[in-house]
Amino acid sequence: MSKILVTGANGQLGQCIKELSVSLDPDNTYLFKSSKDLDITNYQQVLAAFTLENFDFCINCAAYTNVDKAESDTQNAVNVNSTGAQNLATACNQTNTTLLHISTDFVFDGTKNSPYIETDKTAALSVYGNTKNVGETEIIKKAPKSYIIRTSWLYSEYGHNFMKTMIRFGSEKDSLSVINDQTGTPTYAKDLAEVLIKIIQNKPIPYGIYHYSNEGTATWFDFAKAIFEITKSTIQLHPIATEAYPLPAKRPKYSVLNSSKIKTALQLEIPAWRDSLKKAINALP
Repeated sequence: MSKILVTGANGQLGQCIKELSVSLDPDNTYLFKSSKDLDITNYQQVLAAFTLENFDFCINCAAYTNVDKAESDTQNAVNVNSTGAQNLATACNQTNTTLLHISTDFVFDGTKNSPYIETDKTAALSVYGNTKNVGETEIIKKAPKSYIIRTSWLYSEYGHNFMKTMIRFGSEKDSLSVINDQTGTPTYAKDLAEVLIKIIQNKPIPYGIYHYSNEGTATWFDFAKAIFEITKSTIQLHPIATEAYPLPAKRPKYSVLNSSKIKTALQLEIPAWRDSLKKAINALP
C-alpha cells in the first residue's frame, strides 16, 4: 500500500483526485493538503511534512494559475510555481518520494503548426508560463524520480474555470464575443486525475515529461459554442480576434499537445474533448 500526498487539494484537479481516488484506488492512502495546510513556498515546512509522513508519491496540484494577474503579481507566481516546485522536488529527492507535477501548454510560444511533443523547445510568452517552465527545470535537476505532466485548458465541475463561466454567461447575457484565433485542447480535469492515479497504480513507467490533454482541437470560440449547444443556451455568440480583447498576458496562438507518449506508456484511450465536456456538464450540481 502506498501513501500519496496531494498538494493544492482545494483546486479543481485536487478535488477531482479526491473524488476518484475513493473508487479507483481504495487500496492506497491519499492525504490532501491545501495551501493553508501546507505552504509549498516554505521549504522547512515542506521537508518537515515529508519527513513525518514518509510519502511514496506526491502529486503537486498546487499552482498560481491566474495568468493575467501573474503579470503584475509576479513574485507570488514565482513563489508558488517555481520555488514551490523546487521545494517539493528537493524534499521528494531527500525522502525517496516520487513526484508527479502538473505543468502547462503555456510553456510554449505557440509558433508551431503541429501538436507539441515533450522534447520541443519551451519559450513561454507570459510570467505564468515562464514560472511554470522554471518549475519544470528545477524538478528535472533536483528530483530524478519525477513525472512532469503538461496539460491544457483545464476545466471541471469544481472551482473556477472557462466552462463554468460560460454557463453563467449563458444564463445572464444575450450575446457574447469569444476569441477564435487561439487553438488548443479543452481538458477535463477528471480525465487527467484518472491518468495520475493510473501512473501511481502501474508498474513504473519511465520518469520524465509527458503531455496529456483530451483528443481533438478547438479555439476558445469552439469551446464556448459547444458549451452553449450542450446546455441549450440561446445566447448569441460572436468570434473575435485576440487583438479585439487585449489582456495583460500574452497567450500562445497554437498550443495543442501531442499525447502519444503517455498513451503508449499507459495504454490509454483518451476521450475526445466534446465527449468529456458533456460528462462534465452532466456532473454539475
